Amino acid sequence: MYMKTKHRLKKLTPFQVIASYYLLALTISTILLSLPFAHRNGVEWQFIDAIFTAASAISVTGLTTISIPDTFSTAGIFILMFVLQIGGIGVMTLSTFFYLLIGKKIGLKQRQLMMTDQNQTTLAGIVKLLKQIFYLIILIEFAGALILGVYFLKYYGTWEEAFLNGLFASVSATTNAGFDITGASFIPFAHDYFVQFIVMLLIILGSIGFPVLIETKNFLLHKNQQQRFRFSLFAKLTTVTYLYLFIFGTAMILFLENSLFFSDKSWHESFFYALFQSTTTRSAGLATVDINQFSTSTLLIMSLLMFIGASPSSVGGGIRTTTFAVNLLFLMHFARGKRDIQVFNREICPEDVQKSVVVLMLAVIMCSTSVIMLSVTEEQSLMAIIFEVCSAFGTTGISMGITKELSIFGKILLILLMFIGRVGILSFLFTMGGKEKNVHYHYPKERVIIG
Repeated sequence: MYMKTKHRLKKLTPFQVIASYYLLALTISTILLSLPFAHRNGVEWQFIDAIFTAASAISVTGLTTISIPDTFSTAGIFILMFVLQIGGIGVMTLSTFFYLLIGKKIGLKQRQLMMTDQNQTTLAGIVKLLKQIFYLIILIEFAGALILGVYFLKYYGTWEEAFLNGLFASVSATTNAGFDITGASFIPFAHDYFVQFIVMLLIILGSIGFPVLIETKNFLLHKNQQQRFRFSLFAKLTTVTYLYLFIFGTAMILFLENSLFFSDKSWHESFFYALFQSTTTRSAGLATVDINQFSTSTLLIMSLLMFIGASPSSVGGGIRTTTFAVNLLFLMHFARGKRDIQVFNREICPEDVQKSVVVLMLAVIMCSTSVIMLSVTEEQSLMAIIFEVCSAFGTTGISMGITKELSIFGKILLILLMFIGRVGILSFLFTMGGKEKNVHYHYPKERVIIG
């Protein structure tokens, strides 16, 4: 039996193994979150709620069918934070750190899985990369927890409560999980700009991409004055795209809500409302306002930003910033009659362009189909359904409040979207397709009429 299982595992592609690991993590998380001591006394806990909460935590989404502070005990909150670490840092990163901790050698198979999990294109330095990712995220979370914990002493009666809230807020923001233990997200801190600034900084550090953080660290520590430090094309492209989307989201929310929700607000209130909501749509899911007060136009802009999501090799989901950027560049270059995509004095590989188009097309088809299916099965407005689907796929977690009211089918569909959003469209596609096959023959080429 053991030999048969081992033989079957060897036949699996790295993408299928990674997907299996996340399914295993989902199963274990469901069991952990269902333990009796993890709940408050008298809490009713249904099986579909357990799976949904675990899937939301593993995918670091934040959509929930239950109230976190009313459902979980202090022990349950710590279990939830542990699950958020698995989802945010990644299964392979945590397992790599554990292997190194016990002195186990990292083999070729494990290195291939690490490369797949982090969307890397080479095995070179993959173990070092994952170690740096682990230490960076833990350091960021610790710093955030310390700052927020000390600051929260002014809000909470005991230091234990203050630091628990600070730790959870730091983990939730850094992993872009979107969960909260206040019961009202960050609405209680809608006028505390210091808390908002720290939380936004943590969200950005978690969603901009691990390679970008590592390259930035290497740049700051670079001491060779004779050799200029060069950022990779990935770091430049994802950072610029992230920045433009951040500015675009802030500007559009300010413009669209200027005469509506912001009509009776001061300039700094309006600015921070727009700034925080633009940041959180990267995949964080935290909010300083009840988004039902926003207009339909603003909600559509936020849905678009959630659909795009965070950067590759980060804690976020969606189609990812580089996918959006490459598709946009492809469209611009094609309109100018150019075949090659040139940016930052580099040319993007045709294979990456092809992948970006596939990801965008599949994501649009998948989300559109989900919206249509939910519009049939759920008695909710179309805007609320669109927002919920984009939030699940982008592993964001912001909701218009319909998550608890969804049918079992609707919850299962969102679980699937959250799972795909976390593992990534390409990984999901390769998981379904199996191993890559080389074609040893070609048919004659023939042109077709396009457009």
